[in-house]
Amino acid sequence: MCCYEEDSRLEAFRQFRKEIRGSQDYLIIGIDIAKEKHHAFFGTATGKTLLRRLIFDNTIEGFERLLDQTEAIQSSYKLKKVVFGMEPTANYHKPLGEHLIRCGRMVVLVGGVAVKRNRELLDGRWDKHDDKDAAHVADLISQGKCLFYECPAMEIRDLRHLLSLKRKLRKQEHGYRVRIRNQLIARYFPELDQYSGYPETEAIVRWCLDPSRIAGFENDQFETMVSSGRKTLVKKKRLDDIQKLAIASIGCEMGEGAGFDAKIMVEGLRPIRKAIQDTENKIEEICKQFPEYDYLLTIPGFGPDVSAKVLGALGNPHRFFNQQQVLKMAGLDLGADRSGKTSPNAVPVISKQGKADLRYALYQAAFVAASRNKEFMFYFAKQLQGREKEKGIKTKRFVKLSAKFLVMAWTLMKKQEVFDIKHLNQI
Repeated sequence: MCCYEEDSRLEAFRQFRKEIRGSQDYLIIGIDIAKEKHHAFFGTATGKTLLRRLIFDNTIEGFERLLDQTEAIQSSYKLKKVVFGMEPTANYHKPLGEHLIRCGRMVVLVGGVAVKRNRELLDGRWDKHDDKDAAHVADLISQGKCLFYECPAMEIRDLRHLLSLKRKLRKQEHGYRVRIRNQLIARYFPELDQYSGYPETEAIVRWCLDPSRIAGFENDQFETMVSSGRKTLVKKKRLDDIQKLAIASIGCEMGEGAGFDAKIMVEGLRPIRKAIQDTENKIEEICKQFPEYDYLLTIPGFGPDVSAKVLGALGNPHRFFNQQQVLKMAGLDLGADRSGKTSPNAVPVISKQGKADLRYALYQAAFVAASRNKEFMFYFAKQLQGREKEKGIKTKRFVKLSAKFLVMAWTLMKKQEVFDIKHLNQI
């Protein structure tokens, strides 16, 4: 598979970026990706058009047709090297990309935003066409404005796939909970909203959301119906308070349809939560195959969830030259509008162009570490010293600490070391 030669592919890409501008040796093939048919443009780095349009199917026959045409043009014009470039479009580009890599071809990516802006730069127009987009992709490649096509090990791809699945399941769970709270509780028993989040609340929604029904229960009967697990005085008092609220509830009258809806909503949560738990177990199982995972767990604030997300995002730590590239990957790099401004008036902010899920996980890790770990508490207090009254300073420092965490994680993965507090001061 292509992932076994990832380091050599990365080195070849870096060399390509250095020598592509004005080179006479490269055949550049820009491909506009679609679901069923792709459009390819053949040209050179000097701007010469060799074949304006080749339409091929998203099948193995279509891929072979592309390679046959490539070899014919390469032989006719005596071009030594070939590079294929494409704009990532959903998942439609991945079969072609991996097929070309398996065939030993150089493949690069061109960002969709770059193609759009290049289209407008040529003649100030926004006219969009598949053939033109393929030419724009080739034009950007000839300028070296392209990205490395990452094809990591299967374990990393499995981990990323499961993290994406977990994120989707979490959204589904959140959707159910919002519907229960905003469509059912808010309409039929609004006073119950203050107790949302307790296990008994979902049982109440499932079995007896109608306040008039709750008011008619004896105390022990209501508790037996909705309570599970160990009985405590705190739980008993909470259920007594809910029953008192039901007596004078302002909720709407509830019919059989609403009761059925409540039943479906609560029961729909159970398989989703089971799927989330199974996914988390599978993620942990895959993560344990990587020695870097154990190093990440030694960082204060890094639990299994944060460590898995960092591991999945970084993949091969050696593909980054420096920490600035790591921060750009997460969108934690700083940028400011300095045009016509002096330096004190140009306020830098993070770009937010990278992985939002990773940034959120790192922020939570920074918050936990600065709240519970002695060394990080001292470090964070020192960073705030003299700036306590500055607006938003704590959030800024947490974001700054998040960036440090990511760089530390990258360093530990690369050096195969456990965390030491000295790493905090070295970043």
